[in-house]
Amino acid sequence: MKKIYLWILAALLLAACTNDDNPLGYVVDEVEVELSKMSLREKVGQMFFARLESLDSTIHWETYADLQVDPMIDVNKTIRDVNVNYPVGGVILYAWNIVDETQLARVIADIRSFNGSPLLCIDEEGGRVSRIANNPNFDVKKYVSMDSIGKTGDPANAYECGHTIGTYLKRYGFDIDFAPVADVNTNPDNIIIGPRAFSDDPQVAAPMVTNYLQGLKDAGITGCIKHFPGHGDTQADTHYGYAQSQKTWEEIRDCEMVTFKAGIQWGCQLIMTAHIGLPNVTGSDIPSTMSPLILQDKLRGELGYQNIIITDGMEMGAITQQYTSGEAAVCSILAGVDIVLGPKYFVEAFDAVMKAVEQGTISEERINQSVRRILRLKLAMQ
Repeated sequence: MKKIYLWILAALLLAACTNDDNPLGYVVDEVEVELSKMSLREKVGQMFFARLESLDSTIHWETYADLQVDPMIDVNKTIRDVNVNYPVGGVILYAWNIVDETQLARVIADIRSFNGSPLLCIDEEGGRVSRIANNPNFDVKKYVSMDSIGKTGDPANAYECGHTIGTYLKRYGFDIDFAPVADVNTNPDNIIIGPRAFSDDPQVAAPMVTNYLQGLKDAGITGCIKHFPGHGDTQADTHYGYAQSQKTWEEIRDCEMVTFKAGIQWGCQLIMTAHIGLPNVTGSDIPSTMSPLILQDKLRGELGYQNIIITDGMEMGAITQQYTSGEAAVCSILAGVDIVLGPKYFVEAFDAVMKAVEQGTISEERINQSVRRILRLKLAMQ
C-alpha cells in the first residue's frame, strides 16, 4: 500500500507540473525541495540584486558621478563580511566596475563565491547603454543603436545583435542581460529612451524584441524586457526624478503593450518595471514599480505574465526622492515585485523586508511565491 501511495503522490506532483505553472520545464518538487532548505534570510536575499557599492555598508553616495571618482573594481573585506549575514540573489556590474578582461574575470570569480549563489547581471543593450562594448579595453562588436537595427526592417538583424552580445557576455561569465528595451519611442522629446528603442511603431518593435531575446537565449544568456509599462512616452529621466505618461490604459494597450505582449508570448523570464507614473491609469502619481494595479492587475492579470518581475534600479531619483531604501523595497514587494534591483542602501532594504515579514506586513508565503520564480530560473540555468 505504501508503494501505491507514493506512486499516486508522484503522479499528482507531475500532474501539477503544467505548462502554465512550470514554463521552464523543471520538475516542480525540485523547487520545493530547495525552498524547504532555505531560512527566511536566505529567501529574502534571493529577492535582492545589488550593485557592488551597496554591498559595502560603509559607502554613502549622492550622485552617480560620486561612484566613478574612486570606482569599486574589486570585492573587498567589508563586502565579504556583509554577505555572510546578507546573502544576495544577484549582482549587477556597471561600466565603472569594469576595467578589462583580467579584472572582470577576477571580480566575477569573487562574486561567484558569495553566500546566496548570486546571478551575474549587466545592462548590455548595444548602442549607448553597453557597459562592455563601450569600454576600449574590450574587443567586441559595437552597435550604433537599436533604432538603427529597427530601421532595417529585418528582425534577423535584431537576432544577430542579441546573439553576438549574448555570446561575449556568456564568455565573460554573465547570466542575465537587462535587454532588450521593449519601449516604443513615441515621444520625440524623450531624453532617456530615444534610440535605445527599436522603433516608434510597436508593430516594427515587437518582432525585433522577440528576435533579440532569442539571440540571447541561443547564446546561453537570459534576457529581460524593459521598462514596463513603457517608458517611451515620457520626457523626464527617472534616474534623476519623477517622470510620467498621460496615456490612458486603452492607449497603452494599443501601443506599448504590443511589444510586451510579444515578449510574454515568446516566453521572456524577466520583465523590468519603470518608475514612471500613470495618473490616467492609477489615478495617482505612484511609480508603476509601486503599483499593484499596474503589476498585478495589468501585468499578471490582464497580460497573464507568470515569470519574474524585477524593478528598475531602486537607487534612481524617481524612487529615492520619495522613499527610503527600506520603504521602497517593502512597497515594491507588496505591489507584486519579485526582485528589488539596486537599492541604494542594501542592508537597510534587506532589514526592512525582514521586519515586514516578522510583523506580518508581508507574509512568508508572499516571499515564497517570488523565491519559487527565482529558483525556477536558477535551476533552469544549471
